[in-house]
Amino acid sequence: MNTSVKNSQNLMTAGIALSLLAVAVSGCVVQAPPPPPPRRVYVAPPPPPPPPPAAEPAVEVEVRATEPPPPLPDYEQPPCPDDGYLWTPGYWAWGGEGYYWVPGTWVQPPRVGVLWTPGYWGFVGGVYAFHAGYWGPHVGFYGGVNYGFGYVGVGFAGGHWAGNSFAYNQSVTNVNVTNVHNTYNETVINNVTVNKVSYNGGAGGTAAAPTAQEKAAAAEPHVPPTPLQRQHVQQAAANPALAAKANGGHPAIAATPRPAAFNAPGVVGAHGATMSPHVAAAQTNAGQPNGQPNAAHPQAVPPKAPPAVAKAPPPPAKAPPKPQHAKPPKPEKHDKENSR
Repeated sequence: MNTSVKNSQNLMTAGIALSLLAVAVSGCVVQAPPPPPPRRVYVAPPPPPPPPPAAEPAVEVEVRATEPPPPLPDYEQPPCPDDGYLWTPGYWAWGGEGYYWVPGTWVQPPRVGVLWTPGYWGFVGGVYAFHAGYWGPHVGFYGGVNYGFGYVGVGFAGGHWAGNSFAYNQSVTNVNVTNVHNTYNETVINNVTVNKVSYNGGAGGTAAAPTAQEKAAAAEPHVPPTPLQRQHVQQAAANPALAAKANGGHPAIAATPRPAAFNAPGVVGAHGATMSPHVAAAQTNAGQPNGQPNAAHPQAVPPKAPPAVAKAPPPPAKAPPKPQHAKPPKPEKHDKENSR
């Protein structure tokens, strides 16, 4: 009896121990920490898709006309007034009464390192639209128009920036070495047909299209014309003598030494132009040493008229001869012998 009781107690004790162990084990499983989250791996975002090909930048169009501008007048470049001035060629602008000439002129740029891209007329959509000129790091498209003096239709060959100073190419630029010291000589090969066409496209216009370099220049930051340049245009528009209808395409003020200096010494008229007296009086060899014209541009300023030679007064008229009075006849001598 005692042995059976002991065995029962032992079995009971073992069962309790097993139950407690099972509860402990189940409790451990329930309280086990959750598995760690998967390790994050940084994945770079895919590169953005390439942008679509950039369209040609829009160029500011100032005005439109229904008729083409006249041919460019033939004129000489006045001498550069001083270091740092850049040449801006003349062009035909449109006003209420038709085309008028904006004279070419030497201009101080708005800052160091920029170049002037001339404006030009282009035939688009049945009309002639004027694309405004601008300052920028490089010369852009100007319609393939040969404005001369380094603007041969593409780029600019009249000089370049060398650091903070501008170097002038004497082969195509009229400079007075007394005032301008940074010069060089480089032959310019002009592959563009030399004519006086003043617009691009349409009947009789140039057939040039923008190059890759000119498109890139058009996309660069630009600086608009300076206040003096705008004043220059306004003064041209107000001058009746510069209207194409008045001058027949040969303006008497074709180029000036500085902006808005229409009556200053050194103003240049177009070949074949009829100058008004006050403009003709201002045509002196300004800017040339000792008043001598530049050897490379002998017609940059009209030559002075030769001095008048004073004529000697005519000799006085001879006095009429004095009248000759007849002398009375002498008395006859009588022969004494005969008288006896």
